Amino acid sequence: MITIGLTGSIGMGKSTVAAMFADEGVPVFDADAEVHRLQGVGGALVERIEAAFPDTTGPAGVNRTALREAVLADPAAFARLEALVHPAVAVARDAFLAAHAAAPMVVLDVPLLFEAGGWEKVDRIVVVSAPEKIQRARVMKRPGMTASRFESILARQLPDAEKRARADFVIDTDAPLEETRAQVRRVIACLARAAGR
Repeated sequence: MITIGLTGSIGMGKSTVAAMFADEGVPVFDADAEVHRLQGVGGALVERIEAAFPDTTGPAGVNRTALREAVLADPAAFARLEALVHPAVAVARDAFLAAHAAAPMVVLDVPLLFEAGGWEKVDRIVVVSAPEKIQRARVMKRPGMTASRFESILARQLPDAEKRARADFVIDTDAPLEETRAQVRRVIACLARAAGR
């Protein structure tokens, strides 16, 4: 099985590309979705997050806005949060890999693949990218987004140029969706050939 690490900075179109891989029959593990599950109602991390960051949870699980405010400007607090979240996501990822062990390839959709060291655990890296102007326009349309919050998020992410340089494949999303889909299909075909399938 080929494990594909799919990553890209905020606003690059990674979720859209992940859905395209899934449409082509490639199993996709969505790390962000797993974090939401772990922090949602009855989630395994809710009590531990409340203990570490008081008043950041409620009946709906983790209040992501309150948690973000508690850690965004505090690198030590952010590191404590990551120390709770990353191991729990790793357990879910390992279960996903075991469940799809017979698949010729799988995608691990991980926003912080490079930053959290996940790149060492995959066979190939696909980076989703778009010009900075398009990225900024996409992100600033998100509810509650501000220029300062966007800059704070970018500061925690490896620069796009460095991600592109370290990728095995780059999928550009500043094209029509069908061209992006064609790029995804080319990556799948290339990896299938490399695996002798």
